[in-house]
Amino acid sequence: MAKKKDIFSVTKAVKANARERVGQPKPEAVLPDEKTKAERRQKKYREKLTDLLEQAERER
Repeated sequence: MAKKKDIFSVTKAVKANARERVGQPKPEAVLPDEKTKAERRQKKYREKLTDLLEQAERER
């Protein structure tokens, strides 16, 4: 089988040139989310009156 010829890519050439001059970019740091996944998601159903009353009694 014949090997496929590489097609010239301007983007790859520019990035390679920048890496040679400046150096590799620093790896990105993942910042923790302010809100957890559960907090971002909205509740599917409204809270029932009995549940609200039970919560109020527990808080006392």
